Amino acid sequence: MAQSAAPASTSSAIPQIAPISLKAIAPWAAFVGILMLVLLYFVGAEQGATSLIAGEDVHEWVHDGRHLLGFPCH
Repeated sequence: MAQSAAPASTSSAIPQIAPISLKAIAPWAAFVGILMLVLLYFVGAEQGATSLIAGEDVHEWVHDGRHLLGFPCH
């Protein structure tokens, strides 16, 4: 009954995680930033004089999100 379920460790070295370079992250950060700005436009300003898409379809799709984020629309 003196046996251990885990195997004995011969080295106590912890594997190191390689850092991700800024060059690898920059395109993804730019993409996410542009996507967020487009989403913010559609939720916050896509109605009335600044409307890019005719009709009320976009307004109805983002209506609840608009109120949740504090944008007035009525």
